[in-house]
This record gives sequence, structure tokens and C-alpha cells, in this order.
Amino acid sequence: MTGRPDPGENTRAVGLPTGPAPAERPMRMPVHRSTTYAFATSQEYADVLDGARDGYSYARIDNPTSEAFARALAAMEGHGLDGEVRGQAFASGMAAISTTLLALTSAGAHLVASRSIYGNTYSLLDGLLRRFGVATDFVDITDLDAVRSAVRPETAVIFTETLSNPTMTVSDIPGLAEIASGAGAVLVVDSTFASPAVCRPLEHGADLVLHSATKYIGGHSDATGGAVVGRPELVDAIRSARIDLGPCLAPDEAFLLHRGLETLPLRLARQCATAAEFAAAVAEHPAVARVDYPGLPGHQGHKLAGELFDAGRCGAVVTVTPHGGRAAGMAFADGLRVATVAASLGGTHTLAGHVGSSTHRQMSDEALEAAGIGPAAVRFSIGVEDPADLIEDALAALDRCTSDG
Repeated sequence: MTGRPDPGENTRAVGLPTGPAPAERPMRMPVHRSTTYAFATSQEYADVLDGARDGYSYARIDNPTSEAFARALAAMEGHGLDGEVRGQAFASGMAAISTTLLALTSAGAHLVASRSIYGNTYSLLDGLLRRFGVATDFVDITDLDAVRSAVRPETAVIFTETLSNPTMTVSDIPGLAEIASGAGAVLVVDSTFASPAVCRPLEHGADLVLHSATKYIGGHSDATGGAVVGRPELVDAIRSARIDLGPCLAPDEAFLLHRGLETLPLRLARQCATAAEFAAAVAEHPAVARVDYPGLPGHQGHKLAGELFDAGRCGAVVTVTPHGGRAAGMAFADGLRVATVAASLGGTHTLAGHVGSSTHRQMSDEALEAAGIGPAAVRFSIGVEDPADLIEDALAALDRCTSDG
């Protein structure tokens, strides 16, 4: 204090007492909104910054609520594994992907990536990272011989998605892990479309698992975030890159995402069951050229999904491609009344979007074709509505497309 017997009103205002920490355990995780933390001495402050002792100094570096979310997700992804699994939280899924890849590569490095990946991931690899001297070969990730052929001595990362966006291609994670291990590369798996309630890639040999937590993990379309979990030495390097780059997860978002983990298995079980029923019904309509969903026996990843995924859960995204071109797909999406045309996925509402003009707008028609994506493809993220209502809605929209020619 200043030594004055009665400090001024402004000094008193900023020095008001805080409430006591409760002895009882709160049933909800506390939200720590403070950006700054106080120390008794300068040495304590220096020790925390240097990592000599655990603690918090500044929210961009670490935040208790965000760290709690990352630890919770790591516990779900790493359940049953020997050895420690660590996690880091980010402001978005793309923040997690970009920071991870920047941490694992440098100029002259090479990646092998699936042709059928999220549009923003494709543009990151083929645009921004290429500008900085990191080359990427895009291959059919289901062809392990093609993956092996693409690997070079400078290959640092093999990148894939558990379930690809939007073709729902199932990656052979054990096979890719074997290739990555033999090449001295890191297998990075974006598991956003699966979540740990469907598949846990670390169990099958992946080194790192990424999530856009905005989707199924949050589950209610009201929080944006991302995460990476995996081997401690890799996650620690990614943490260092996150601190330098700055894409930290806000504590309020972390609270919502942590809450979403508690109901994730319940929501996914219902959404996956509805998606299977929806895919089977829509596939029978004469206006439909193709339905991509690994729960269908005719899907190329059906057998592999049965081996890698939890029983009865093949994801909750269904991609429907009607006959015709881009205009036919957009008309189909516009004709929906229960499903909503909107961005993102994984929430309680069923969302639909024409792929070529939205999530994969960065890709040319040639790139879309190479990725196995038709120009009329419409991606459905199945919510928790009654299956019959969703099916009736889609069939009616298809009927209108047919009658309109």
C-alpha cells in the first residue's frame, strides 16, 4: 500500500476483496476470464514463464478453463492407451490445423495429404504453406500404394481425415500409421467428422488428432474452437507455436466446449442412427445419382468403418448428389424445408449446403473431380430431429427437382 491511512477511492475500487474459493467442489467447471495473473515475487513470475514451475501468467500463453477443455478431450481420445496423451486448445479448427502444420514443417518440407479434404485445409496446403516452401502432394488416401509412392525423404507429415469432407471416405489409419512410421513422418488425422464418440485415431496408430471443436464437440452451434491431442513431445512443440502465433481459445468458449463433451456420446449415437436411416431412404430416390455414407453397404469404406468405428456409428454426415450439375444441387438444397441451408455441422439442427459453392469453393472443378466430389453434391449434417421428418423433407425436395426438370 501507499502508507496513507486511508487510500483514495480509485485505489480502494481496484483493490476490492474477492470471494473465497469454495471448499465444496462445484458441479460446473469454473470460467477463468482473467487475462493476467499476480505473483508474490518477480522470481515466481520468471519461473512460470520459463516453465520451471506450473502456473499461469497471461491468457494467450495458458488459461485454466481452456487447459481443462484440452485435458478433457485428451482423456476421451486417449482412453485406454498406455502413455500420456496431451492436448492444446485453439480459437478454431483451422487455427489448430495451421498451427500444427507450421510447428511440424519448415521450408523444404513435404506433406502427403488426402485429395478429399476440407476446402480451407486444401487452400492452406496448396496456397499459404506452398508460398513458404512447404510442398504437398494430394493423393487418393485410400490407395496405400499411392501414399507410399508419394513419400519422399523430406516428407514430414501425412495428413488425412478420419471421415473425409464431404465424400465420407474412411481412412485406413493403421495402414497410414505404418507408412508414416517407416518414413519418419508424423501421421496427423483430422477427426472432426468422427469425434471420439465414433473413432479414436490414436488407438490405431495416429500421432496427432485434430478437431474443429465447433462441430460435434460443442454440439450446439454456439461456440467456436479447435484442438490437437497426441504425443507429448509433439503437442509441446505445437504449444510453443501457438504461443507465438496467438490463436488461444477464449475461456467462455472453452467452458461451452467442455460442457459439450459431456453429452457427445448421447448426441452422436442418435445422430448416427438417424443418418443411417436417412442415407438408406434417400438413396432409393430416382433423382439421386449417389449417396456418400459409410453406413451403406455399397460405400467403399463400409468394411473399414466396421473395423475402426464404434459399433453402429458411421458418422452423421450424409452427402447426396442428385442427377444434373451445379444448378441441380443448389435447387435441391434450396427446396429443403426442415433441413436448413447454413454453414458448419455437428449441431442439433440438420444443416445442408451445396458443396461446390460453399465448403469447397476454393477448389476448381478439376480438383473437385479429382477428390471424387460431384458438382451437384449437397452435404447434410444430420441433427437430432425425428428421422421421418428429415426423410420426408429430402424426398419432397428431390421430387420438386424432378418435376422442375
